[in-house]
Amino acid sequence: MFLPFFDLPQPTLGQHYRHFSISDWELNMDSLAEPATTPRPNTPTANTGFSLTPTRLVFLAACYFFVVLNLALLAKLVGILESLSDFKLGFMLTIPVFFIACFTIIFSLLTPFRLEKWVLIPFIILSALLNYVMFHYGTIVDRDMIVNVLETNAGEAKSYLNASALLWFVFTGLLPAILLLKMTIRRSTVWRELVMKLLSVVLSVLVILLIAVFYYKDYASVGRNNHYLNKMIIPTHFAHSLYKYLDDSYFTTPEPYQTLGEDATLLTQAKTGRKQVMVMMVGETARAANFQLGGYERGTNAFTQALTNARSDTKSAANSNANTNMPSVTYFQDVTSCGTATAVSVPCMFSHQSRTDFSDTQAANQDNLMDIVARAGIKTVWLENDGGCKGACARTETIAFEPNATNPVCDGDYCQDQVLLEGLSEQLKSITAASNQAESNLIVLHMVGSHGPTYYKRYPQEFAHFQPDCQRSDIQNCDARQLNNTYDNTIYYTDYIISQVIKQLQERDDLDTGLLYVSDHGESLGESGLYLHGMPYALAPKEQTQVPMLTWFSEGFAADKQLDEGCLATQAKENEYSHDNLFDSMLGLLDVSTAIYRPQLDIFSSCRQQLASHKSVLLTSAATK
Repeated sequence: MFLPFFDLPQPTLGQHYRHFSISDWELNMDSLAEPATTPRPNTPTANTGFSLTPTRLVFLAACYFFVVLNLALLAKLVGILESLSDFKLGFMLTIPVFFIACFTIIFSLLTPFRLEKWVLIPFIILSALLNYVMFHYGTIVDRDMIVNVLETNAGEAKSYLNASALLWFVFTGLLPAILLLKMTIRRSTVWRELVMKLLSVVLSVLVILLIAVFYYKDYASVGRNNHYLNKMIIPTHFAHSLYKYLDDSYFTTPEPYQTLGEDATLLTQAKTGRKQVMVMMVGETARAANFQLGGYERGTNAFTQALTNARSDTKSAANSNANTNMPSVTYFQDVTSCGTATAVSVPCMFSHQSRTDFSDTQAANQDNLMDIVARAGIKTVWLENDGGCKGACARTETIAFEPNATNPVCDGDYCQDQVLLEGLSEQLKSITAASNQAESNLIVLHMVGSHGPTYYKRYPQEFAHFQPDCQRSDIQNCDARQLNNTYDNTIYYTDYIISQVIKQLQERDDLDTGLLYVSDHGESLGESGLYLHGMPYALAPKEQTQVPMLTWFSEGFAADKQLDEGCLATQAKENEYSHDNLFDSMLGLLDVSTAIYRPQLDIFSSCRQQLASHKSVLLTSAATK
């Protein structure tokens, strides 16, 4: 670690023989190896311009990574130190020494064969980007976030570009990289450079051990109580996560494809004689905390709120035998997501796996809900407006809306969710009483919803209900009121889209129809210094994991399913649910019989009057397989 301070200016040739101290031997063994009369070709005999020896370069890089490229970590460490009741000045002073020693070891080991520039330059550029994201948004970049980033489309990537991000990248990443590229590295023999780096590593290890002798308990205590700190170290955690992703994606033998629910069949035909249409709306980045239906004080659910009053109005009627199955919206008060990013949550919610054992590679190599439902004879179609279904619709008929700027609801990068209404309308028109069509249909609408950071682009101007809003992508530079207004406008517009889907379904009185809306994950809006989403699940705040979910069923659909919506409303208010429930709940609601169906995870099963016979048939079916 401290060897760079011994890299003194090169003495003249005559000095080689006038002095023979250890330092001079260390610095001039290259010159002693050859006669003074035969200088090496292309090797300058005097230093010109800005130059460093390899060991000093590694040391300065270690300092730069700690002081500049780990600002998010530094800010967190300052907060932790301020909160300590037993503050030790010596412990605080050793922290930069400890990290610089660690970085010196890492970079010395990564550059053993004169590769300093070609290793450090990519690390500096990537680390500048990571530093910006982590410092401004509080996001930790792990394997799941890498998957999410790599599956990002061009429009989404552009939404993160702004002057603040560009300046940050230029001054902390690009300019230092250019400076390093133009820098002259004073070379010696390969063996001498290896010896110097080895000595640098040894001295750095000794420094770390010395710090441990005096302050091990302090480091252990801070690390134990703040276990997320190791995930904030740039670039080590990112490099580890990238290695895991590359190993899983390219160097691990793919799992053989697994067919699930081969026995899937429709349990019953519709008793009403009408065809059935179930619409599943997958929201984007909507968090439960900002849903009026869940207790939020602002009118973000102005359009669906009226539908939730239908049941209570009917109950208050004088006739005690009033129909409590009046079509209405049921909101689920406590629902948690499978992940904190779309690339995890969407494939997970359609998967047979649970959140705790979910594997994206396994999910990609086995049947999901869409496959099993289709096998049972239900017609499936996926309408895509969020840049991709992350594999959930890989074997399903998919209609993706291209963000053509000629469309008035598109800007060339994204389309607002009104395009889904147009797509749904076309799908419903195609469903007629013709006997050659499927009796049951599942239509998935994948929304762009509240996708950030350009929230203001997710709704038309006439839906900018809450003012003033934040008309910029560097949302950390908007005040809290503007940011919350903009985000609430996205929820307000999403609520409008939901209400219009319900309206379209209501207008088809020749069909039995139902709707389930659920968001993929939540969002942070500056709470505890966090923005956006994608935090590792174990560290994620509830704003990123608590998601809204609601249902609506026509009278005919509820009657055919013998679904007691009063019971469902009670369950929705009192029970806790998660994305883990969706797979089996949809199978049950669509009356798909298969041995892999798990009644205990079905949200609706306890409120269906034919539950006993339903379970009996399923258990009998499972027992015979």
